[in-house]
Amino acid sequence: MTWVGIDDTDSPAGGCTTHMLTRLLESAAAREVDLIGYPRLVRLNPNAPGKTRGNAALSARFGRGSGRRWLVGRSPAGPVYAFQRGRPLPPRDEEDFLESAWELVRRESRPEAGTDPALVAHRRRLPASLYWEAVHRQLSLVRVESLLRREGARLFTGTSRVGAVGAAASISWPGAHPTWELIAYRPALAQGTRRGPDVRSLRRLERRYPELFQCRDERTRRVLVSPHTPCPILYGLRATDPGRLPHAMAELRTESVDRWLVFRTNQGTGDHLRDLPLEELRPYDAARVSGEVVGPATSVRGGHWRFVVRQPSGGRTLECIAFEPTKTLPALLRTLAAGDRVRLWGGLGAGASFRVEGVELLEAVARWQARSPRRCPSCRKRLRSLGQMRGYRCGGCSARYPPELGTNRLAQPAPALGVYHPTPSARRHLAPRAPETADGRTPAMRLPRRSRTDLYA
Repeated sequence: MTWVGIDDTDSPAGGCTTHMLTRLLESAAAREVDLIGYPRLVRLNPNAPGKTRGNAALSARFGRGSGRRWLVGRSPAGPVYAFQRGRPLPPRDEEDFLESAWELVRRESRPEAGTDPALVAHRRRLPASLYWEAVHRQLSLVRVESLLRREGARLFTGTSRVGAVGAAASISWPGAHPTWELIAYRPALAQGTRRGPDVRSLRRLERRYPELFQCRDERTRRVLVSPHTPCPILYGLRATDPGRLPHAMAELRTESVDRWLVFRTNQGTGDHLRDLPLEELRPYDAARVSGEVVGPATSVRGGHWRFVVRQPSGGRTLECIAFEPTKTLPALLRTLAAGDRVRLWGGLGAGASFRVEGVELLEAVARWQARSPRRCPSCRKRLRSLGQMRGYRCGGCSARYPPELGTNRLAQPAPALGVYHPTPSARRHLAPRAPETADGRTPAMRLPRRSRTDLYA
C-alpha cells in the first residue's frame, strides 16, 4: 500500500487541509484506488514556530481494498468506504495516482495566500521516532529530508519545503490510543457566511452521546464544534468511539452538509507532553515539569498571571505564565503560596516563559494571614497600630499595648489538591481530555475565596 501525507495547504484567508483530503479521496475513487483504514488527522507541537493554522497534518493509506469495508464519509460523488486490508497498487497506477494527487494539492492550495504545500508518499509507515520529535520539540527540515532520503520516500513540495515536516510526521504517527473526529463541510456558496449548529440540538447530543467531548464551553457560552474562520468546515464532532459519530451527526440540527468524513486523530491524547527536568527545557519544547512555587504570583496586564517555580533541590528556576482565557488557571495561581509543589504542563515559545496549559497541585503548605488587632480590654474599642513593632493604641481610652497583642494568626484555607484544566474553549487540540459533565461543564476544583489580606504576610 501507499501512504500519502499532506500539509500546509491552508491559510488564515481560507482553505483547509482536511477538506483537501476529501478532494483527494474523490480523485482516488475515480481512479479505482481504495482507502485502507481511517484517514488520519495528526496534531503536532503547538509551540513550533512557523506552524500551519491548527498545526495539523493529514495522511491516508491507499491500495486495492480487500476484506471488510465500512462507511467513513460521504461526498457529492457518493459514499466513502474504508477497507480493512489492501494490496499495493501496480507501479504505473501508483505513479499516475501520486502525480494526480500532487497536481490537485498544488492547484487547490491557494499559493497566493501564502501556502506552500507538501506531499510525502511512502510504501511503509515512517519511523515513529519522527512523530515523537515533531510533537515534542522543534523538528528541523534538514532532519526530515535526511530521513526521507534514507527511507526512500518521495517528496513533492514547493519553494520553502517546510510542509514536508508535517506531511512526514503524519505518516509516522503510530496511531495508539486514538480519538475520532467527524468533520462536516459546507457547500462552496455558503463558505464565508455565518455558520453554527443549533445549540439546543447540540446540548441534547451531549446528553445522548457521552462519547462526545469538547463540544461546548458552558463557562464562556462558546460553541466549540464550529470554527470562526472562512474555511469550508461546518462543524467537527470529537468522540472516543467512531461508530457513534454518524448517528450523532444525523441528530444535529444545522444547515445542509456538502460532505463529511471521519478521521482517526491524536486529539485529546496529551501526546505532546513528556516529563522533563527544568534544566533540560529548550525553546519550543512541549513538556510536563514539576517544581516548588517560589513566591506569590503577580498579575500581568490583560488578566494574565505570572509566577516562578524551582526544583525542590534548588537549581534552575522557571518563569511560568497562565493566560486569562484559561479562566481556571489564573484563579488557582492567585491562591498559590511559596512552598506549594506543583506539576505543570505546557510549553516554551521563543522566550523564557513557560506557557501553562494545566496544573496539578501535589502538595500545599499551610496558609496564614495576619489577624487584625484585638479590642481594648478596658473599653472594647479597636486598637490602632502605631507602626511596625511599635505596638498599638486604643482609639477610645488611648491606652497603649505591646505589638504581640496583634500577632495572632488565622489559618487560610488552601486550594484542593488535584488537577486543574483550562476552561474548554482555551484548551489545546492535543491537551489531555478532562472529565466533563453531561452539560459540557468541567467539574470545578474547590478554590478558597479571595482575601484582601496578603497570603504571604
